[in-house]
Amino acid sequence: MFEQRIAKLLDWMNSQSISMVVFEDSESHRDPGVRYFSGLPSDGVLLVSARGDSILFPWDINLASKYAFTGKVIPYDDFGRNVQNAVKFGIEAFRLGKDSAIEISERTPYPVFLEYVDSLSNYDVLCRSNGLSAFVREMRETKDETELEIIREGCRITNQIIDKIEKKLKTGKEVSESDIAFLIEKEARNAGCEGLSFQTLAAGPSRSYGIHAFPNFTTGSFGSEGLSILDFGVSYNGYASDVTLTVATGTLLPEQEQQLKLIQEAYELALSFYKAGNPVGLPAKKVDTFFKKHKRRMPHGLGHGIGLEIHESPFVRDKSGVEKVFNPGMVVTLEPGLYHPVYGGCRYENDILIKETGIEVLTASRIIRL
Repeated sequence: MFEQRIAKLLDWMNSQSISMVVFEDSESHRDPGVRYFSGLPSDGVLLVSARGDSILFPWDINLASKYAFTGKVIPYDDFGRNVQNAVKFGIEAFRLGKDSAIEISERTPYPVFLEYVDSLSNYDVLCRSNGLSAFVREMRETKDETELEIIREGCRITNQIIDKIEKKLKTGKEVSESDIAFLIEKEARNAGCEGLSFQTLAAGPSRSYGIHAFPNFTTGSFGSEGLSILDFGVSYNGYASDVTLTVATGTLLPEQEQQLKLIQEAYELALSFYKAGNPVGLPAKKVDTFFKKHKRRMPHGLGHGIGLEIHESPFVRDKSGVEKVFNPGMVVTLEPGLYHPVYGGCRYENDILIKETGIEVLTASRIIRL
């Protein structure tokens, strides 16, 4: 798996005349490329040469010995946890010639980029938005079979949690936003997840007007009369799931019923355009037109890729520019939503796998009526 990914990276490096690439995952700037190409969950520097040699500098050498699958492994502490010192070691180890091109992530802060340039004055340091980062981002859009197996398991666990949430809500007992959030965390951990893919957003009827509730959850009532929104996901072996369900309780006002009806219709409309070969922006364009027809507006994108990050390419938006298409192996969310400052909001989100023919809806989010 990692060998195949590295092989694709090497082909790109040689086509671009890049002698070495640098992936740095740290608190200051996270880079999923370290885990994607080495298996190390977090905190380390990975160097890969165009000849196929690699060196991993993990912050935690014990963690690396258990999870990393790469060439040479050297403790980052040996270099004072300074990325330029580690890179200089790599230059010597890989025997790079003067003026060799070394590319770093586009996520590198500008002051750090200047440090690279100053300390590696004999080399061509590249930091491009259309270079290494763009290539890896495109690689990660299409999941391999190992990734899909992991994502399916994470989604299976997510579906189990949804069932338990619905069961808890249907007991008729008063439930708070924090009760639901803590239930999700507990169930995810008990099922073997690394944790949550993002902090749960649980908004009862008094707070469901927001796209993303602030604070994320409170001790306020959840699932009481009106519309409640729950947005959560798990992280299983590093890969994210992401679902949103709406809980509709009691006798709703006509406007609330209309909102629910519209997001369900928008969901089904968009789903019919989640097909290999279709432009990624097409479903968003269809949904925007649909909502406009009903004098509504959705204030966010229709969906996004999921993987090692909770929000990654492709992004399902109706925007002009170079058009990306759905490809088999992409896992993309579908999440139409409408929000009203008085009546509250509703959103309906599932994770969709694009296949050669058709799709696979991996999650079982839904509108829960109480």
